[in-house]
Amino acid sequence: MQHPLEFVHRDSRAPLFVTFLLLTLGMFIIFQALDMPMKTPAAPNGIVSYELAGTAEKAAAMLASWDESARLNAAFGLGFDYLFMPIYAIFIALATLLAAGRHQGWLRSLGAAAGWGAFIAALFDAVENFALWHILSYGASNPWPGLAAGCASIKFFFFIAGILYAIAGGLIPRQK
Repeated sequence: MQHPLEFVHRDSRAPLFVTFLLLTLGMFIIFQALDMPMKTPAAPNGIVSYELAGTAEKAAAMLASWDESARLNAAFGLGFDYLFMPIYAIFIALATLLAAGRHQGWLRSLGAAAGWGAFIAALFDAVENFALWHILSYGASNPWPGLAAGCASIKFFFFIAGILYAIAGGLIPRQK
């Protein structure tokens, strides 16, 4: 299996990685600021609680706990996340590409799979955000909270798997 960013010239990989790392961190800081008014007893983890609500009852309780500022932040954050998706996907994919480049065989193939997984995470994130927007706009009703939670779970799996591969692949001694 070929890594999705294999076409990126070797000399450009590290500088692009640093660029997308900084963009990812900068956007993450913005998301943290947006998330503050959404942290309530019904949504202790803010937007992540909302993403993983899973049921119409839990999602409705979260929406009821948010004031207008929190709802506006949620709406803006959902839109802003569509810009974040390709940025974090490219960041993770570049990280896995750099780690995979240190290895041969199954470790390299695993890196290619993790690179594809970063883009799969972004696709599930897009569907999740549509479901969350629907709940925010029209109220909590099935199947939207379950769809959002399922997509969020898959997104988090691929996101975390990519990060873990990049770290482990970078720490495992280079293969000759």
